[in-house]
Amino acid sequence: MSIFLDILRRADKNDDGKLSFEEFKAYFSDGVLSGDELKELFHTIDTHNTDNVDTDELCEYFSQHLGEYENVLAALEDLNVSILKAMDKTKKEYQEATHLEQFVTRFLLKETTSQLQSLQSSLECAMETTAEQTRQERQGPVKPEVLSIQWSGRRSNRRPQRNNSLSPNNPLLSLVNSGLYEEDNQWMTQINRLQKLIDRLEKKELRLEPVEEEVSEGTTKSHILIVQRQLPVLEDELEEFRLALRQYIDCASAQTGCLHVAVQRIANESRFILYEFWEHSSVWKNHLQTNYSKTFQRGNVDFLETPEITTTMLVPGVVHILFIGLCIRLTHCAIQEPSD
Repeated sequence: MSIFLDILRRADKNDDGKLSFEEFKAYFSDGVLSGDELKELFHTIDTHNTDNVDTDELCEYFSQHLGEYENVLAALEDLNVSILKAMDKTKKEYQEATHLEQFVTRFLLKETTSQLQSLQSSLECAMETTAEQTRQERQGPVKPEVLSIQWSGRRSNRRPQRNNSLSPNNPLLSLVNSGLYEEDNQWMTQINRLQKLIDRLEKKELRLEPVEEEVSEGTTKSHILIVQRQLPVLEDELEEFRLALRQYIDCASAQTGCLHVAVQRIANESRFILYEFWEHSSVWKNHLQTNYSKTFQRGNVDFLETPEITTTMLVPGVVHILFIGLCIRLTHCAIQEPSD
């Protein structure tokens, strides 16, 4: 029961002792189940038919499916108690210990951490394998919901890289030259058009041209996916959220298939809007299953005042190259410039 009490505490954003569907979805979404499937699961657990889920209902449902994980969760609970006791004893005795005794304590802490990290790596590998297997079995596009995974507490001091111009080293040009697109000449033409448009904007000599009608081939091959994520952050969690956001953007920007990531903070609010540009939807779905993405989204359970709102949109080739270029030039990173 203590496990499910802890789950409810972390998922219950308004502290009313129960989970609404939005709170349930924000916590339990795994990037594989669709919104309709999550709603079906929610109503299955809600045996009292109150449109809310409480601890008893969570415990009753999951207890029927624990299997071997009942022993695992019980062992984790005992391990948690043992570690807390050891930490308390260390706090009281470390300063008075000899240098050799202090060395032994540090060594044991390091070894304990190493063992736990090894177990975590095995579990994360199992999570990714089972999720990938399920996606392959489905053999069809299923609109994913955002997955929430616990933030590990380990922060990176690296800042996200920002692309300020379409230089020869620009990721857009790298993507074109890497063979990811078949129509290289067409992409180069679009990039050249983008450069001319940016030059005209900077010289403030913009003139509206007649709209050229383009014929779509009816596929998403030449489309990218734009993802907008609205993140209302708790005031007390702003600094921790910024650290998590830096880590996330740094990793996402280096991910294959990510064209650009931009973030802005709404003036006089602790609300951030994150824009992600992906080559296509399948790349984004794979991105949702990476460890850094799961870590960021699980951390948001504690950082956000209300569940984040995610909106996606497919944009055709000619439009999206122009749009990304403008974003690279005109957007500012709120985690580096709080006033933006």
